[in-house]
Amino acid sequence: MQVSADNSALITGEGILLTRQVIDTRQGTLVHLWLKTTTGPVKLEISNETPVFFIEQKDNEVAQKLLKSVQSDKTLLKPLALKTFTQQHVTGVYFNKLRDFYIIKDLFKQHNIKCYEDDFRPDERFLMERFITGQVSFVGKPSNIRTNALNHYACYQEVKCKRCDDPALLSTSLLHTVSLDIECSMTGELYSIGLYSETTRTVLIIGQPQALTAEIDFDLVWLNDEKALLTALNQWIIEHDPDIFIGWNVINFDFALLQKRYDLHNIPFTLGRDKSEPRWRKHANGEQKFIDIAGRVVIDGIDMLRSATYSFPSFSLDYVANALLGIGKKVEDVDNRVAEITHNFHHNKLALATYNLEDCRLVNLIFAKTQLLEFAILRAQLTGLSLDRIGGSVAAFTNLYLPKLHRSGYVAPNMGDGLQGLVSPGGYVMDSVPGLYRNVLVLDFKSLYPSIIRTFKIDPMGMIEGLKSPDNSIEGFDGAYFSRDKHFLPNIIKSLWAERDKAKKEKNSALSQAIKIIMNSFYGVLGSTGCRFFDPRLSGSITKRSHEILKTTQHWIEKEGYRVIYGDTDSIFIHVGEDKNSEQSQTLGIELAELINNKLKENLAKRFSIESELEIEFETYFSQFFMPTIRGLDIGSKKRYAGLVEKAGQQQLIFKGLESVRTDWTELAKEFQRTLYLKVFNQECVVDYVKETVAKTYSGEFDDKLLYRKRIRRKLDHYVKNVPPHIKAARLADQQNRESNKPLKFQNKGWIEYYLTTSGPQAKGYVNAPLDYQLYVERQLASVADAILPFIGTSFNEITDAQMNLFH
Repeated sequence: MQVSADNSALITGEGILLTRQVIDTRQGTLVHLWLKTTTGPVKLEISNETPVFFIEQKDNEVAQKLLKSVQSDKTLLKPLALKTFTQQHVTGVYFNKLRDFYIIKDLFKQHNIKCYEDDFRPDERFLMERFITGQVSFVGKPSNIRTNALNHYACYQEVKCKRCDDPALLSTSLLHTVSLDIECSMTGELYSIGLYSETTRTVLIIGQPQALTAEIDFDLVWLNDEKALLTALNQWIIEHDPDIFIGWNVINFDFALLQKRYDLHNIPFTLGRDKSEPRWRKHANGEQKFIDIAGRVVIDGIDMLRSATYSFPSFSLDYVANALLGIGKKVEDVDNRVAEITHNFHHNKLALATYNLEDCRLVNLIFAKTQLLEFAILRAQLTGLSLDRIGGSVAAFTNLYLPKLHRSGYVAPNMGDGLQGLVSPGGYVMDSVPGLYRNVLVLDFKSLYPSIIRTFKIDPMGMIEGLKSPDNSIEGFDGAYFSRDKHFLPNIIKSLWAERDKAKKEKNSALSQAIKIIMNSFYGVLGSTGCRFFDPRLSGSITKRSHEILKTTQHWIEKEGYRVIYGDTDSIFIHVGEDKNSEQSQTLGIELAELINNKLKENLAKRFSIESELEIEFETYFSQFFMPTIRGLDIGSKKRYAGLVEKAGQQQLIFKGLESVRTDWTELAKEFQRTLYLKVFNQECVVDYVKETVAKTYSGEFDDKLLYRKRIRRKLDHYVKNVPPHIKAARLADQQNRESNKPLKFQNKGWIEYYLTTSGPQAKGYVNAPLDYQLYVERQLASVADAILPFIGTSFNEITDAQMNLFH
């Protein structure tokens, strides 16, 4: 892109979309798009974007009278060729200013005039209707170039934009990303601010310059007081001009606290590229905050990991860094780090600065390891979601679907417009056949729900069109019919599917994961009352079809002489007999998958005259497999099993839903289960191992493995009835803290580690009674053992009875 000094010349360019805003001016509504291009940051000013919503044409007369009553002369009613899902023609209501949009919308609703698509901001609609997602191609007139000593941004007016799909713009190298972390006292006074990127490593810290006793590999900037610290941060942002800030709980803690300290000192928090202050929004839950900064994006590591479907027992930085990177925080006592941080601020500022920057570095490494920024960029390009968007499945679906819907002559329904009173079931889970097995195959339907959508043409508008002519449509469930040719969602999924196959071939894991999440979310969107397209006939036609497909598949397998012992949503577990070896079993798995795929093609062509997009694959071979009973009953459990597989010549235990993979069981129980099951699968004697584990538990050898870890999900005083053990432990610990004039640690939400003692549950670090070994043996070891031991003809008590008497 070239910038011309001639303001009359049109300049073309393209870049990655960072932020979007909409503002009211005297002339009307103005949309601002901030981009990062290969030549630097760009601000696009788009004028004449009229906010709009729709009403049914039968309400035109009343609407006109209401507009006259409030003298809204610049509001335009324009009859359109669009119609609602109930076949009512609509009128567009166009506004000069966003303020009038909100006033008139409320006025119409007070007079029972139904408004459609009244929850889209002009910037969202501008991008959506042009199919613009993560990248923008533009042409416009240069307005000016804002500069300072080290950076600039170009501004363009009279802009026209269109979608851009330049792979070069998807590179994270185009974006200047900075990891930010603050250190402060318990009451919020700032100590230091760490800033880390590939090109700069800086700690701004309050204190008088000190001679360093060791070399450091970062810039240490000394400031006199908090006011100077905040001013220095503003200046640092201007000089280094980051596109993206990343951090850990960085919005709700770091930036939220920074805003409070700027406000306290009456200093403008000039975060924006145009030196504007940030705009804060709150989630409906009142706790989650969002920050909008002109030309800069803030991405929280915890939120983005969850969006990318990562799951950890704890999302603390120390835990995630250890889990992903094998390294943790530079602090001696993580549980009491605030006290150590405060001590270092007063007595060892270099240690504090090193710790501060290490937190920044860890976040940077986690983003790199998990490709979180790549994930965010690719998700934005695929769906139109902003880079910092949390979740957003409904918004992603709407971004992709709505412009296509408009071009087919429809406006979108409102939430609650879908058929009421029906309930669509969840995934089909078969009753299991408990037991110990050799040679179990797992066949898995590849992306079952998206495949059903593609095969049976399930689509919101497709259902409206299908109901017009049921005889020529594909029958769904609960009275639904789907048009064979008027639909969008099957084709959206088809194109995403092709892109995912391409990403897999290119080993682009971030893109593959982003597409998988988007495709799999479409069923959830159609089944969510928070989506304007929700209709239980849509979601029911997906889940009920999946039930039918799994039951039919089970029937076909059993006709071949094999036993289906379990099935869950999109998977079938088949026992193929004890007499086969590994090679024979796996060959059979491939043959069964091919058989089922062929039968599906024949069946669907015959019943519906449609082509099957369904595909079942041979996924796993378990040489040994265990399906437990429900505890205390003889019937098989669901979503709980264990098995032995071979990978690269090594035996590997797979657990699903059992103690070994649950966060609320002790490490002793998990290790005991893994070893015990492996011995059972390998037909080894278990008696000595069980006895030895019990003896070592009573002797105290496993004390470090007896911790329970649970989340405190509410404030402590909110637990009134049925107070669980971890809350009792938390209350006792804070009672000790109160008596010792120490800070209370557990009053709000968070995690607690505790032991079971002879005086009840007690938090780690607050134990003053002996551990209750008998309780651990009964609740942890016996529970684990008695799930599997009866299947080899024994029990925990049978093995340990004589031994247990020695400990009483």
